[in-house]
Order: sequence, then structure tokens, then C-alpha cells
Amino acid sequence: MTQPASFQRARSREAKQARETAILEAARSLGRERGIRDVTLTDIAAEVGMHKSALLRYFETREQIFLELTAEGWREWSTALRTRLRTTPTADPADVADAFATTLAARPVFCDLLAQAPLNLERNVSLEAVRDFKLVTLHEVALIGAELDRLLGLNEQQTLDLVSTATGMAGALWQMATPGPRLRELYTTDPRLGHAVVEVEPRLRRILTAFLTGTRA
Repeated sequence: MTQPASFQRARSREAKQARETAILEAARSLGRERGIRDVTLTDIAAEVGMHKSALLRYFETREQIFLELTAEGWREWSTALRTRLRTTPTADPADVADAFATTLAARPVFCDLLAQAPLNLERNVSLEAVRDFKLVTLHEVALIGAELDRLLGLNEQQTLDLVSTATGMAGALWQMATPGPRLRELYTTDPRLGHAVVEVEPRLRRILTAFLTGTRA
């Protein structure tokens, strides 16, 4: 079986990096359009213009591709969150909760990835890939922690608890907020099921405000 005409195997380091970037961008685009769990390795390969066997020269599994995107998402979200927190010289729990909720809700693909990472993305990759991913998250949590210490005097464990709660709830709430057209129609047409219609940002803000208020108390 021959490769599509558009495919040329990357020979140099720069070409390999460009191909990896194209694969990640294709996966991100498909994930945004369909939802992460509905995107297959074959879908990503077709989007890039190569066969699945050729794509496996760059990433060991579908899960590794999306785990890489999750790590990128952590870096990007952490930067946005810390920028937001730095604009507030003093803050109360509601201010910090709002910063977390708005920056997370603005990143639906990242929220989807946050839900998928512990369920399956970390389970079909090498231990080295998992270690690299965990080290990225730990680094970003430490950076966030410095801002939380300045604003609220949170210690390392309190920071870890807050970030874990925020990202875990963001992933879960995003899944609840995107049930698919058939279920959404059911939830919106039956008044008894109205509670199943979830808005991520306001609910996350309420949860994190309560969490931080209790932590400080």
C-alpha cells in the first residue's frame, strides 16, 4: 500500500517537528469538532494526509497524541490563569474562584482532555510518557501555587487540593454540559430533567468559592 501523494516522510529534525505539530493540530481540530473520545487514530492520520502506520512513526498511540495536547493545555491555561491572578494585588475566595472558572470554561477542548486523561489517555502510553506529562502538571501547579500563596496564603497541599478540584470538576462538568443533541433535547423538553442541563462556568465558580471559603476558615 502506498502513501497518499501529499505525504512525504520527514527526514530532518525540523521536518519531523513540523509533522508532529501538524498531527497535534489535526487532533486538536478533530477533538474540538467531535469530542476527544470520538476521534480515532485513523481519523487523525486521514486529516494529516498519511496512513495510520506512518503516523505511528511519530506517536506511539492515539492516547499519546492527546496526552501531549493535555500537557500543552496545562501550560497555556496556567499562563492565562497566572496572568489573571497577577492583575489582582489582593483577592478574596470569590475573586480567585472566578479566575479559575472563567479561564477553564473558556477552554472547552482542555476541559474535555482533563476528563479523558485519567480515564484512558494515561493508560495506553509508555511510563516515560506518563512521567513527562505528570512533571509538566506538577511544574504548572507550582507556578500557580506561588500566586495563590501571595493572594490567599495557601500552602502547597491546599494549592494541590484546589487545582485538583478545579480541573477535575471542569472536566466532569464539561462532559455533563455536552451530552449530545438527543440527550440535550430530552433534558430541555422534560421539566423534570432540567437539573441535567449544566453550565460549566457558573457552577464551577460556586463550587470553588465554597471550597476556598471553607479552606480559609
